[in-house]
Amino acid sequence: MKDVRRLIPVLSALALIAGGYWLWQRFQTEVPPTNRPAVAGNHDVVVYPANAPQLAFLNISPVESEPVPLIEPLNAHIAYDDNLTARVSAPIAGRVLRILKEPGDRVKKGEVLAEIDAPDFALAVSDSQKAEADLLRKQQAFERAKLLWEAKSIAQKDVELAEADQRLAEAESKRARERLENLGGAHNSGHYLLRAPLAGTVTERQISSGSEVRPDAPQPLFVITDPLHLWVQVDLPERELGKVEVGQAAIVEVDAYPGEAFLAHITVIAGALDPATRRVQMRCEVVNEEGRLKPEMYARMTPIARERDRLPRVPNAALITEGLYSFLFVETAPGVLQKRRVDLALRGHEFSYVKSGLKEGERVVTSGALLLNSELGNQ
Repeated sequence: MKDVRRLIPVLSALALIAGGYWLWQRFQTEVPPTNRPAVAGNHDVVVYPANAPQLAFLNISPVESEPVPLIEPLNAHIAYDDNLTARVSAPIAGRVLRILKEPGDRVKKGEVLAEIDAPDFALAVSDSQKAEADLLRKQQAFERAKLLWEAKSIAQKDVELAEADQRLAEAESKRARERLENLGGAHNSGHYLLRAPLAGTVTERQISSGSEVRPDAPQPLFVITDPLHLWVQVDLPERELGKVEVGQAAIVEVDAYPGEAFLAHITVIAGALDPATRRVQMRCEVVNEEGRLKPEMYARMTPIARERDRLPRVPNAALITEGLYSFLFVETAPGVLQKRRVDLALRGHEFSYVKSGLKEGERVVTSGALLLNSELGNQ
């Protein structure tokens, strides 16, 4: 039973091919002799009269030149540019009172993202104020001690003791002040204000009003980045390592925009292979001017040769393989289709690049080439 189920897709495909060929032959038998295709004497040209019904089975498109890929497309994913990204977490435990920024908002460095009620922050503010007051008192005591020592009213050791107390108070005041500066500024009510460490756009928000926050939370509260600059992370197979280099151009494609390509450049190639996967971590940078690419998108990255090394690109459906050679049909005039041998520079999964035998701008049969080839064989 399982074997029968496996044969169903194969039988369906064969039925579709047979049906198409039957329709083609039917058109051939029903077309008046004056409208049937003529085959040139060299048996590589098919000529159809104007408005011949067979032309409805053919798709003919002009050829465009594209930069030649060096290898097959590699699986990749879009990521934040970590050099321009900040994942903001709360350095202190507390409860969210207000959220001032939402995803998509532009922020400046130091701008407030959220207001948090944090008892530990209020304690840090109090410690700083106490340390400042204690320092002021110790400074005044040291000044009095110096005056009394000059008047021979106290011993020198009392002056030294007052000086030591002042230095201890200075150290404590500095510690408390730096601790407070590290946490950030305070609201008039003593609430903690979570600020943006850099300028950019808020892309993620993981908190809501009333939620509890803590320094060891696994997820950042906000993500701020420059969405115009993104990374493309690629696992490069070991066998392809010699075909890429830093600074080389690459084409990035995503499923969201079929048929479109984004230009990137290779910026980092890791210095060692992953021993488990035998792959090298490679990173590209892409300029996301229109903001269409999004972090965590799956992508395909293809290193390409220099921009000036461009060759005609045709879909694989346009090619006919006979032995060791490849052929396609070129429209040399309206209704005149010539079978032409071409040499391929690279044959990929969907497209091939023609090294010789075809020029940019020539019109090629991209669908229906097999039917045309069978037409030549029947003549």
